[in-house]
Amino acid sequence: MLPLYHARNVTGERCMNSWLDLGVADLALSASDCDGMQPVGFAHNRASAATGEVDAAVDQVLGPEPPATAMHLSFVTETYPPEINGVANTLAHLVAGMRARGHSVQVIRPSQRETDQEQHLARLDEVVVPGLAIPLYRDLRIGVAGRKAIKKALSEFRPDACYVATEGLLGWAALRAAHDLGIPVISGYHTNFDEYSQAYGLGLFKPWVEQYLKAFHAKCEMTLVPTNTLAEHLESLGYARIEVFSRGVDTTQFSPLRRSQALRVQWGADDQTRVISYVGRIAAEKNLGLLVDAYRAAQRIDKRIKLLLVGDGPEVTRLRKEHPDILFAGARRGEDLAVHYASSDLFVFPSLTETFGNVILEAMASGLPIVAFDYAAAKEHVQAGRNGCLVPLADSDGFIDAVCTLVRQSDGLGAMSEHSREIAAALTWTDLYARLETLFRRYSGSKRSRDR
Repeated sequence: MLPLYHARNVTGERCMNSWLDLGVADLALSASDCDGMQPVGFAHNRASAATGEVDAAVDQVLGPEPPATAMHLSFVTETYPPEINGVANTLAHLVAGMRARGHSVQVIRPSQRETDQEQHLARLDEVVVPGLAIPLYRDLRIGVAGRKAIKKALSEFRPDACYVATEGLLGWAALRAAHDLGIPVISGYHTNFDEYSQAYGLGLFKPWVEQYLKAFHAKCEMTLVPTNTLAEHLESLGYARIEVFSRGVDTTQFSPLRRSQALRVQWGADDQTRVISYVGRIAAEKNLGLLVDAYRAAQRIDKRIKLLLVGDGPEVTRLRKEHPDILFAGARRGEDLAVHYASSDLFVFPSLTETFGNVILEAMASGLPIVAFDYAAAKEHVQAGRNGCLVPLADSDGFIDAVCTLVRQSDGLGAMSEHSREIAAALTWTDLYARLETLFRRYSGSKRSRDR
């Protein structure tokens, strides 16, 4: 049996690192503050947050003692900050939101590096299991702890309910262990792994992946999906007990006010230069070849146009070599990420493999018009002609035409920018945290009762 590393934390511990973890905006590529029940100081960073301010903020949010109705909630995920991706970002928000509402949270995740250390935070019990790099996705790791090890961790924490975010080896072990213990499991459908298989030349495995995912989620009390479209699609495939649980965005963190003229100067962009931006993994599944084609078409309209790619991934080296004029900003976090969004002029997202696409909301909150395919977050929140362009799914020519249309409409981008910001302003995390809490309460104790 591989070793299981277990860190148990003292409720009410006060330290700067605790607050920085709770303030996930500094840890994830796409992180936002919690609203309403949230600490207003989530955006503090190591350089600017004074220890006294951090202590006061933690006390304000968590309080000295958990409420009598507090639950114990386990989250199982194969990716978590400081890893940079939409799943890690969402999980960080859910964990922070449940802790802010007074619940004790356990996070079970793989080790991310040799020097990985468990966090010691208020109302957080973290379990780090051995991790192995994914062959075609080497910056992410899968957990390899067995069912018995996870069962031991769950038994010690005694959760009221368990949320399993990923369907890999760790998620499967957690699902079986939770069933053994009578712990209700809610799953999240965060990633279209069946579509990823095609992007990486493994299309022959797609039917098997589809069958496995369906069987996995069938064993859960409920599966949460981020959009109505995805819910309808999964139900058409025979999935049961599907509920829509969307995403929020922090409109203080991501704001047009973050625009930086100094950064634009670094990019070689003056007031007449429009910068097209993309934020996300630089990887095959993101369909970046189409983005480059759209950029070249836009350059034929206005040779001053620039393309900014924010993120990292296996395609960076090739794209740098083939397109030296593209601006590569690398992975960005927190306020730095927000500044990069706001300093561009148009957000273009060519991916066809998203379950949601948190970056769409962050770009909207930053006041950017959007060009994206008509599905996932864009279908839910982009209003064609008002704050961007929606393109029929997989219509590559239509996508390029949409980018060129907005490039030609320079006078109309200001109104679209305002509308993007206006729509995003209503998409906070507060109601989502309350709804998730309600879902946990619905199923906690549904299979067993537990004495503390």
